[in-house]
Amino acid sequence: MDKNVNDFFSLKNSVNAISEEDINQTKNYLAPIRAFARTTYKSIYIIDYEKKGFEYVSENPLFLSGHTPEEVEEMGYAFYFKYVIEEDLDLLLKINTVGFDFYEKLPIEERLEYTISYDFHLKNKEGKKILINQKLTPLFLTRTGKLWKAICIISLSNEQNSGNIKVYKKGENKIFKYNLEDNYWKEEEKISLTTREKEVLRYSVRGFTINDIAKSIFVSPDTVKFHRKKLFEKLEVANISEAIVFATNNKLI
Repeated sequence: MDKNVNDFFSLKNSVNAISEEDINQTKNYLAPIRAFARTTYKSIYIIDYEKKGFEYVSENPLFLSGHTPEEVEEMGYAFYFKYVIEEDLDLLLKINTVGFDFYEKLPIEERLEYTISYDFHLKNKEGKKILINQKLTPLFLTRTGKLWKAICIISLSNEQNSGNIKVYKKGENKIFKYNLEDNYWKEEEKISLTTREKEVLRYSVRGFTINDIAKSIFVSPDTVKFHRKKLFEKLEVANISEAIVFATNNKLI
């Protein structure tokens, strides 16, 4: 069966009428988002589920695949059909279905507190595949609790493959992971880092070497190496660069 843009919009979340009260929520809300976009290396865009398209796309080139923000905004979901590889396009449609199934079961008053994260391949302007991570968080609901607008934040993924569907709730030390093979959600505790592991990460972000970190936290270089090794094992990464990306994407530091 041919896929089309409407496949991304669940009937369970049909937004057919926007009230004056709903509209009043959104006055000038894009101004702080534009300001935030100027301060981050990540790409940002806003989905409008009533208009079934993009309301805003930031200038960061990671998500643009060689286009201008205005061109991507104009393309809307047609952008996915052009620049997401075929197998991952099917994945995104699957995520859309299971995500809204999960969302529909949440109490309305809690729906703004959840974020869904997943990875998929995007073709850049040279046609090469890059694996990106997308985090989608609701911004505004309608009076009936339907998702009206959502913010998506794009960064390079630290994973090896697409998928990795996770849902987080603000302020709770747990995560829901979706098993794509057996089609079910599993609740797990979030990864917890020790004080030393966080220190190693924070100094590494600033470009400190192992010896620099050792001097700064008053331990031996071997102790820093020990904490790095434990950190890599815990995060299932191969090096400090991957550890920084993982920790940043998963809000561990």
